[in-house]
Amino acid sequence: MNGVLVLLVIIAAIAVTSFAKRRDLQAPLVLVTIGSVASFIPGMPRLELDPEAILGVVLPPLLYSAALKFSVATFRRHLAPILRLGIFTVLATAVGVAFFANWLVPEFTLGAALVLGAVVAPTDAVSAVAVGRRLGLPNRVIAILTGEGLVNDATALTLFTVAVSAVVGAKIPVHPVVFFGYEVVGGVLIGLVLAKIVEWVRHRMYDSPLETVLGLMLPFAAYLAAEEVHASGVLSVVAAGFLMGHKATDASVATRIQERSLWESVDLLLEMFVFAYMGLQLKFVIDDVRDQGLPVHHVFFYGFAVLAVVMAIRPAWILLHWLRRRFGLAIEAPGGSVELGWRESLVVSWAGMRGVVTLAAASGVPVVIASGQPFPGREVIQAIAFVVAVGTLLIQGATMPLLIRKLDLADPGEREREEDQVNLARAISRESGERALVEFAEHPPEGINRADLIDILDRVRRSMRARLQAEEAEDAAEKQRAGALFDHYRRAALRAQREAIIAARDAGTLDDEVMRSVLEGLDVEEAAAEERVRRRRE
Repeated sequence: MNGVLVLLVIIAAIAVTSFAKRRDLQAPLVLVTIGSVASFIPGMPRLELDPEAILGVVLPPLLYSAALKFSVATFRRHLAPILRLGIFTVLATAVGVAFFANWLVPEFTLGAALVLGAVVAPTDAVSAVAVGRRLGLPNRVIAILTGEGLVNDATALTLFTVAVSAVVGAKIPVHPVVFFGYEVVGGVLIGLVLAKIVEWVRHRMYDSPLETVLGLMLPFAAYLAAEEVHASGVLSVVAAGFLMGHKATDASVATRIQERSLWESVDLLLEMFVFAYMGLQLKFVIDDVRDQGLPVHHVFFYGFAVLAVVMAIRPAWILLHWLRRRFGLAIEAPGGSVELGWRESLVVSWAGMRGVVTLAAASGVPVVIASGQPFPGREVIQAIAFVVAVGTLLIQGATMPLLIRKLDLADPGEREREEDQVNLARAISRESGERALVEFAEHPPEGINRADLIDILDRVRRSMRARLQAEEAEDAAEKQRAGALFDHYRRAALRAQREAIIAARDAGTLDDEVMRSVLEGLDVEEAAAEERVRRRRE
């Protein structure tokens, strides 16, 4: 692997993403398209990563970050549709593709076709969730797509391992169903144990940078530890992320702020690189097929045929369940899981884009089997996987915004419930703060003047009220469609403060160290205000 080439691709991906965002375009689509065109530039070297590097370096932080931000309560509330999509839809897709590909492709055995099915079965909801948030998809749809992405990778990779072992001739020591259960249980337990250890250590550090670095190492440790004992590294990472996200409120404020910024940056970096990497493979996939003496147009015909099947199975499977539920033939979901309406189900059925796991698994198909013979149809599997990954991204990803707009899925009731919850949180915050101040006044520390104590508590009370009033003013301004003006004045005031302090430093009337300290306080205030605006807009 050429490290310089990787850095150049990342820099180019950053520039392309910046351009796409300014033009309000979907960055994944632009990155894949430009990468595909760039792969045909004469002299362009091949950027080829080891599949272990993709699965062990790229995938864990992406899954961990998503799990950190995903509520355990939300996962439990939507458990039935998440498991149905993350397990049963993956299995249905893999089996359907396997039988179709075995019938269509002469180079395939049934085992090799099942390997292909496992490769193209898992979806990558990154772009779908990003588009959905921007266009106002209901939170329950976002939650189901996110939860599915955390489960389906483990299902597909376990099936991939079993199918490859069967084709290669390696023996699995136990029944495949027992092996699947071991992978699930083992992965979850390892992730939870490592997360508890990290949580225990972090509580005794009292050093935000060190706590953040330790948290950064956790997803890699969870993945590698689980894979070392042949359990599911994916589920290990997800379980660790769930626990650490649930316990995030116990961390210090500085640690939470640092981790939030860190994982947003890591997510963006890895997602940009993955989509650019996908596009850059086009020419070299064609070259690999040609080098094996296979007709390129036949192989790509197979790819487009499998793409059509992949895109059809998911909507058909989801429609089948919806019809069974509509006519009372489906078993009721446990725990009162929220089921989707037909329009929401249609959006979920179309959110079937493939991504990094599909490419990594295709690259990980062995070259030879136990007898020394070539793995049947290896190059065809890789070519079809590329066509399916890029095809679903370009076709479904490009049409997803139009579908969401046409169906008009915005839920006014959900917005009202969110506002009620926000008001409830503010009321709880206000009452608890006032109650704490009253207790402080009733039990003053020794050696302090009563008048000084009252003055201190009044200042604390004014500070608390100012923060709550600022949040309420933002909401009121938004309802009156004056939010833009409110934001403008607030930012202008903070900018004026910042510029005046910097000018005083430049004039020599203010020490540089003092300026930096004061600016840090302004940064915290501005960051809090910007975060409130961002949440309101989302």
